[in-house]
Amino acid sequence: MSANIAEMEKRRDAAKMGGGQKRIDAQHAKGKLTARERLDVLLDEGSFEELDLYVEHDCVDFGMQDQKIPGDGVVTGSGTINGRLVYVFSQDFTVFGGSLSARHAQKICKVMDAAMKVGAPVIGLNDSGGARIQEGVASLGGYADVFQRNVLASGVVPQLSLIMGPCAGGAVYSPAMTDFIFMVKDSSYMFVTGPDVVKTVTNEVVTQEELGGAITHSSKTSVSDLALENDIEALLAARDFFDFLPSSNRDDAPERPCADPWDRPEHSLDTIIPPSANQPYDMHEVIRKTLDEGEFFELQPLHAGNILIGFGRVEGRTVGIVANQPMVLAGVLDINSSKKAARFVRFCDAFNIPIITFVDVPGFLPGTDQEHNGIIKHGAKLLFAYAEATVPKITVITRKAYGGAYDVMSSKHLRGDLNYAWPTAEIAVMGAKGAVEIIFRGQDAEGIAAKTREYEERFANPFVAASRGYIDEVIYPHSTRRRIALGLRKLRNKSLENPWKKHDNIPL
Repeated sequence: MSANIAEMEKRRDAAKMGGGQKRIDAQHAKGKLTARERLDVLLDEGSFEELDLYVEHDCVDFGMQDQKIPGDGVVTGSGTINGRLVYVFSQDFTVFGGSLSARHAQKICKVMDAAMKVGAPVIGLNDSGGARIQEGVASLGGYADVFQRNVLASGVVPQLSLIMGPCAGGAVYSPAMTDFIFMVKDSSYMFVTGPDVVKTVTNEVVTQEELGGAITHSSKTSVSDLALENDIEALLAARDFFDFLPSSNRDDAPERPCADPWDRPEHSLDTIIPPSANQPYDMHEVIRKTLDEGEFFELQPLHAGNILIGFGRVEGRTVGIVANQPMVLAGVLDINSSKKAARFVRFCDAFNIPIITFVDVPGFLPGTDQEHNGIIKHGAKLLFAYAEATVPKITVITRKAYGGAYDVMSSKHLRGDLNYAWPTAEIAVMGAKGAVEIIFRGQDAEGIAAKTREYEERFANPFVAASRGYIDEVIYPHSTRRRIALGLRKLRNKSLENPWKKHDNIPL
């Protein structure tokens, strides 16, 4: 027996060395952790249980039969984060550059299947040179097997991708279909075709970082939700983020003990709206003063800054936040902000997370660029997402809610459960000056000014909408947290179902 145990330990030790000390040192020299070191940071100490430690590829072409390393370039298994079960895979760049073979893919599929079976999130740590060329179509088939799992798991268990090195070619589509992507600055990148191919085809000269680095994808493309400074920061952010998520679509989000009083008044909110309608204020302040202990985990902070999305808690329970940001483009809705918010709303709805919406929106951004790039269809995505959502929806209009954008931002007409307005709210088809210039076209400047004042007195308040029942209550700003907390309590057992359908056809 002792000889057998010694053999097992020898094989385990060999497998845990991955591609060997020289390649581990090379990984460290780039400022990157190894696949196993990353799991040590991500998971609770001692909680990782590995699967398929001894799996090897079965390729016999191009001399591959003489190059076999146990584990085959990916570490898979399960563990816990703050005591909650999670399934993980971590690609090992020290083994064949982390390239994906048929067996490598099989290992990933196995943990994804297990996660769906028991209802637990999946976190993938991506660090791979792409498909293993020596295996040809077998490796491409492996990618498709993983893609299929991503689609089946979507809306069933949360999926988080951490891009911690290269992720190129077909490899990008698995993270792209997961719910959230975190990237590491200067060491991770994602693109379908690399700089060399781009140069050959289009004559463009571009670096990997410019083409598909963390800053590019978190600011320009919205492929990435966050760009973190290094591996450690990314893994610790993932641990914090995990605490907001339910284990599956059958579970409630985790509840955290909270010492912040549910009815805490925040009197500074009574004066946060500037006297001038054209003067901005920071919606972050409204959000943080409403949530437990001011904690707001913002997503995509560098992209489409005119809308804010992220998670927080009220009375210790997770809520999703969507809010117009008057500091950027006056908070208008445009193509990027509509797409950004729509996908977030759909995630919250899929996983039973209540949605709190703060509204200060002057409308949709005008211009040929927006129209020609499809603002109609993209704006409809956010409208569609809110309209189909059946989770508790609470809306607070802080200032402007003009035109179609009023409808889109979780209005009463889209089955908003509780729609509140501050006394400073203005709910109208459009701003007073523009409306008067249309209605009273041809009047002189003095007449226009008088009619503008009349229009403001008539519509620049929330009471017309309240008189029709479109606003449930006009509330004191300082009582916003209390009202939301009470509303969420009432809505905890909300039951609402959409008509049966195979699936909807959201405007893509």
